[in-house]
Parts: sequence; C-alpha cells; structure tokens
Amino acid sequence: MRLKSAQIRIKKRADIQIALGLVLFAAAEVCMSGRIEPFASWFYPFVWWSYILTVDGIIYRLQGNSLIISRTREFLMMMIPWSVTFWLLFEMVNLRMENWYYVKVIDKQALRWGGYFISYATVLPGLFETTELLGCLGLYRKVKTRRRVIAGLWFPIFYIMGTVFLLSPLVFPRYCFPLIWTGFTFLLEPVNYIHGNSSLLREWEEGRPRNFLLLITAGLLCGLLWEFWNYWSRTKWIYTVPFFDGIRIFEMPLAGFLGFSLFAVECYVMYNFISLFRFHRSWDKVNCLLYPQKRLPFKLILITSIVVLLFYIAAFQSIDYFTVSSVCLGLSGSGLLQ
Repeated sequence: MRLKSAQIRIKKRADIQIALGLVLFAAAEVCMSGRIEPFASWFYPFVWWSYILTVDGIIYRLQGNSLIISRTREFLMMMIPWSVTFWLLFEMVNLRMENWYYVKVIDKQALRWGGYFISYATVLPGLFETTELLGCLGLYRKVKTRRRVIAGLWFPIFYIMGTVFLLSPLVFPRYCFPLIWTGFTFLLEPVNYIHGNSSLLREWEEGRPRNFLLLITAGLLCGLLWEFWNYWSRTKWIYTVPFFDGIRIFEMPLAGFLGFSLFAVECYVMYNFISLFRFHRSWDKVNCLLYPQKRLPFKLILITSIVVLLFYIAAFQSIDYFTVSSVCLGLSGSGLLQ
C-alpha cells in the first residue's frame, strides 16, 4: 500500500514537472517576444531548461524511471561538473578555430558568467534526455546488424586517428576544424571497450547499433533546437565557418548540422570514459546502479573540484576576452556597449 502511494506521489511529481516545464517555456517565448527581462537576455537557458524538465517528466510517465526524478544524483553529476566542463573544452579549441562568437551578452560579469554556466549545463542533459525519450518511444527497437569484429588491430588506428583529429584543428584550424567533433570518439571509445565500459563498438560487434542510431538522431534534433532558439535570442552566437558559409538554416551553415550528430556520439563516449573513474557508474538507468556502496576518496573529489573550478574561471575569462564580440546593458536595458 505504501509502495503504491509512493508511486502515485512520484507520478504527480512528474506531472507537476511537465506542467512547470510547459509554463516556463510559454513564459519564455512570450516574454522574449516582448523583450521582457530576464527572458530577453536569458531566453536560451530558460527554453532549454523548460525542455529538459518537460522531456524528463514525459520519460518518467512512459517508463517509470527518469534522469531527474529517479537518478537525481547522476543528473547533478552530469550537469555539474561534466556538462559545463565538456563544452568548455570545445570553447577552448574554438579560441584557435574561431568558428563562432557571441553577441549582445550581458555586461555584468557575475550575470554573464552565470549565464555561461547555466547554458552550458544544459548540453549533456539535453542530449541524453532526448536520446532516452527516443528510446522510450521505441525508435530503432527492431534494428539489428550482422555481427562483426571491430576490436583488436583496429584500436591502434583509432588512437592515431583520435590524436590527429584533436591536434590538427589546432595546427590547421582553417582546414581541419570539423575533425574536432570526432577526435575524442576515436581516442576514448577503444579505452571504454577494453575496460568493459559501455561501448558503442561492442554494441556494433554484437549487432546492436540502436544506441548509436538514437544518439545521432538525438544530436540532430537537439542541433535543430539549439539553432532555432538561438536564432530568436537577443544574446546569441554567430558562426564564421570557412567554406560552408553559403546556405544556412537559422545561424548554422547547412553542412554544419552533420556535426551535431557526431557531437552527441562524442559526448556519450566522453561521459562513458569519465565513468571509468566512478566504478563504471553512468547516467542511464542500468549503469547508475553499479556498485552503490563504493565512494571516491574525499581528497580526489576535493582536488578535482579545485581543478575544475580553476578551469571554469580561466575558460570564462578567455571567452569574455576572445569569443564575446559585443555586450549589452544587463537586465535593465538593451543598449549596445561594444
């Protein structure tokens, strides 16, 4: 009886979460159109967090388990520090590639940095919540492929490709910039495979490409949402991508949408790699339950937290100096300052 009551309460929580997400989304859209603060300056994080809340609630209603409601600790781990950290790695590479820049960001540093943090924290939850939703809807459920051997002799080639793909955009940014969106995949996926972690390579060997297909589809869907909501935002990014500056959908050159699918796969591989240092625990509903009694040493957590915090400060300063093109008066006005 108590279990049934608890389940009813959690379902009501999911319904409230869905309603909250939808109300927040509607408020963000209406207020952004009217340039009403704080929605005008913070439109992007408002709509993305409303999307994440809504999708997570729907997932719970579909399968009785979701990232925010059922795996709250993993959700917080995903958001802080890893979602922000992962995206900041690409922001640092962009200092060399110069593929995008930000315009009309808030002039007040505290608010601006808060905007960076809250926005970048949506990256992994947005991708993985979308992936899980597509899985709940049964997409690619019946897709099977022939079993094959990918491991072994291929791994040294993958390591070389991963290293080259990560370094070449730094050395030849004008010509090799697309390679950054696959470098970590080739470098880290063999490591995940060898150490018995969740591995897309192993799934392909076993004729189970579903996770890979879900990820590339989720990446494309999130990419469309990223670009659609960015297009209507006051504070936004603008691309300066060599050779692909002709046909655009919103702010993104058409060919660039392929990168979103690759990015989703790369984030999945990177997050699986991080889970190696967490006793293989990860965000999905199976792996989040692994070795619950094991805890990381406090000193390791403290040192990691300090390093991550220093990285945030250095990265935010770099974005301010190199990637921000113009700032506007904060939540009290919209005058262009530079």
